[in-house]
Amino acid sequence: LLTRLLFSCRFNWSELTPLGLWGRTLGLQTENSQFLLEGMPFRIFGGSMHYFRVPREYWEDRMLKMRACGLNTLTTYVPWNLHEKERGKFDFSKNLDLRAFLSLAAKNGLWVILRPGPYICSEWDLGGLPSWLLQDPEMQLRTTYKGFTEAVDAYFDRLMRVVVPLQASTYKKGGPIIAVQVENEYGSYAKDPNYMTYVKMALLNRGIVELLMTSDNKNGLSFGLVEGALATVNFQKLEPGLLKYLDTVQKDQPKMVMEYWTGWFDNWGGPHYVFDADEMVNTVASILKTGASINLYMFHGGTNFGFMNGALEADEYKSDVTSYDYDAVLTEAGDYTSKFFKLRQLFSMVIGQPLPLPPMIESKASYGAILLHQYISLWDVLPALLQPIKSEFPVNMENLHLNDSIGQPYGYVLYETVIFGGGHLHTRDHVRDRAQVFVNTMYVGELDYNSVELSIPEGQQGFRQLRLLVENRGRVNYGLALNEQRKGLIGDIFLNKTPLRNFKIYSLEMKPAFMKSLQHVSGWSTVPDYFVGPAFFRGRLWIEQQPQDTFLKLQGWEKGVVFVNGQNLGRYWKIGPQETLYLPGPWLQRGGNEIVIFEERTAGRIIQSVDIPYLGRTQYVD
Repeated sequence: LLTRLLFSCRFNWSELTPLGLWGRTLGLQTENSQFLLEGMPFRIFGGSMHYFRVPREYWEDRMLKMRACGLNTLTTYVPWNLHEKERGKFDFSKNLDLRAFLSLAAKNGLWVILRPGPYICSEWDLGGLPSWLLQDPEMQLRTTYKGFTEAVDAYFDRLMRVVVPLQASTYKKGGPIIAVQVENEYGSYAKDPNYMTYVKMALLNRGIVELLMTSDNKNGLSFGLVEGALATVNFQKLEPGLLKYLDTVQKDQPKMVMEYWTGWFDNWGGPHYVFDADEMVNTVASILKTGASINLYMFHGGTNFGFMNGALEADEYKSDVTSYDYDAVLTEAGDYTSKFFKLRQLFSMVIGQPLPLPPMIESKASYGAILLHQYISLWDVLPALLQPIKSEFPVNMENLHLNDSIGQPYGYVLYETVIFGGGHLHTRDHVRDRAQVFVNTMYVGELDYNSVELSIPEGQQGFRQLRLLVENRGRVNYGLALNEQRKGLIGDIFLNKTPLRNFKIYSLEMKPAFMKSLQHVSGWSTVPDYFVGPAFFRGRLWIEQQPQDTFLKLQGWEKGVVFVNGQNLGRYWKIGPQETLYLPGPWLQRGGNEIVIFEERTAGRIIQSVDIPYLGRTQYVD
């Protein structure tokens, strides 16, 4: 039955590739409910993969796997907060080399739908918007507020210098970009009726000539439209009439599912979500049977390396885990799943031609137990490496005078003040997102969204230091609360109903320069039998052969961050679901590899390098 259904929607695109269509002038167009590519009927069989979530050394491998699955188009977001970490300073190098990524897609026969934002959602910190925007107390993100549009204009001026020459119909050597998305799911935000037109014109005025698209879920579709852009829809379950609903917002246009969700993302403290492979493939077949085009979100999820994960804030704040495995078509480490082979079979029937052979998978290594033999307490690091900022009042991360005045975007902040005696500490819900509280170096408890008060024990006569180590666990990336994503202490903290004053504030962003200088600081000593953090621990992984991908298991550790050869692998937390961190082989070297762990509380003595990931207890997506 499936074969009969698909014969009616057969489409062989094997000759329609970026390098196969030289000297193009028309690009992707719409006509009578179908796409035309250089005047020839075309359907988009796409997959999402984000260059910033995948080590550069593996980009091509993942693209070859896309082709082997039967896909002809790659979609990617562009993260503003990585490309412009500091206002006016742009980075398109190394793993952020967008030009190289797009050119590699063309070389491997993949067209590209580019989704440059400025907002991208993507379970990414602040939906890809730079945190320095929030220094402005009046900031209105995703609107035509002048402070926002001026920043977008400056960013697009630089970004479009990379993008414009790689468009399909303007580049004589096979530019892959056939469509560009205007913003992202704006119908679910819709705070400014002029905003989508502004973004559209910002693209057009800088030389974008390809087909424009919007992308929304069903509820947001009618609110996210902009004249001159093709509306597309996002979903996981194909409700009756959902694709026909597109006809109510635009007549006689091709139907496109911009995000068909192949799995789902995970939050700390929840399950690892999985989506049934057979249900997924049957839904994809049903979409193809209608003649629609489709993009699989995600084809390959990758990893939220560093501190870049996003968060949700519906009923309560929930931050996303480090892994962006997503239960996608390829695993976090790029391995095949049953979804890959089922989709490959499906697309091969639609295309009616043999597909390229799937590349061999990279074997994974189990390097065994790694001893973390030395430690240094955070309290010993402070005087050696960090200069405090002095302030009468608590200052949120974004407004700290750091990094050429763009503030601190990620990581931890330590707030220190002097108290006399103890009593009742109350945050008035001003902690973002989680604080460990210490009197001198004695741990007294935690504060977060649910715990807003603590009892501070009375001490002997004299003053003591009250310390709050505050972690930014990730900014919300979706919903209406984007303007409220300042982190650290965002207002007064009260002791016995009196606001605390005169702070020393230490920035713990843990950037590469800090981690490098940490290696040379004096005070490292042998780890005792029992020790509680916050502290840095270090050890060495020795590799004799060519390094391979591996996964680090942190059993016995409580909560913190792992660095390998200076690369921030991301966060771990014993509440799960994620229990292993992905360590890509290209980030390792033959010989010694330095591992540094910042542990907030309870440290183990060893970590395990294993060859199989464990992402936690599973729960099927309803």
